[in-house]
Amino acid sequence: MEWKQLPLGPLQTNAYLVYQKNGDCLIIDPGEEPEKINEWVRQKNLNPKAILLTHAHFDHIGAVDDIRVKYEIPVYVHEQEKSWLGDPAKNGSSFFAGLSEVTAKGPDFTWNREEEIAIEGFIFSLLYTPGHSPGSVSFYFPAQSLVISGDALFQGSIGRTDLPGGDGKLLLKSIHQKLLTLPEDTYVLPGHGPVTTIEDEMESNPFLNGFSI
Repeated sequence: MEWKQLPLGPLQTNAYLVYQKNGDCLIIDPGEEPEKINEWVRQKNLNPKAILLTHAHFDHIGAVDDIRVKYEIPVYVHEQEKSWLGDPAKNGSSFFAGLSEVTAKGPDFTWNREEEIAIEGFIFSLLYTPGHSPGSVSFYFPAQSLVISGDALFQGSIGRTDLPGGDGKLLLKSIHQKLLTLPEDTYVLPGHGPVTTIEDEMESNPFLNGFSI
């Protein structure tokens, strides 16, 4: 399995395309600029199978409907945020002056528990990592030693918790119990910014120092 990071939109939200040798592909967090996603799909001759959302904030869902319609593929999100796609007050887009309200149709499928997931030959563990938002999840691919963490954990930082449903203490608990327990050589593919590793964040992330459960 290979992957591609595509920073999209004014907030440079990272969408990820993970794909197999046969071209089958998952599209994760298509936040904006669907044409850039489509161009990468075309260049690599990929066959998108599903859209996965780490959470339903506006900057992670802006291209959901364009991508879903073009490739006729389902959308997955956590049960707690299934109504957020169509509600600018919940997905955060109504809170920022000058920003158009963002909406998308509801998801085709929802998750409500941690489990091993198999979608079209892709196998990963669903980790429930709330705090940035109530339904935030991370996708852990153990065979590839990578986790797609959404806006939970970044290089040298953590997700904001000042939007509706945010909880700073819960976010730190999620990071320590669900992410920092992964093997230290695990690559962290965050919702914004560069790729990092669990080891690097354990050693140098200033937001994680001194935390106790």
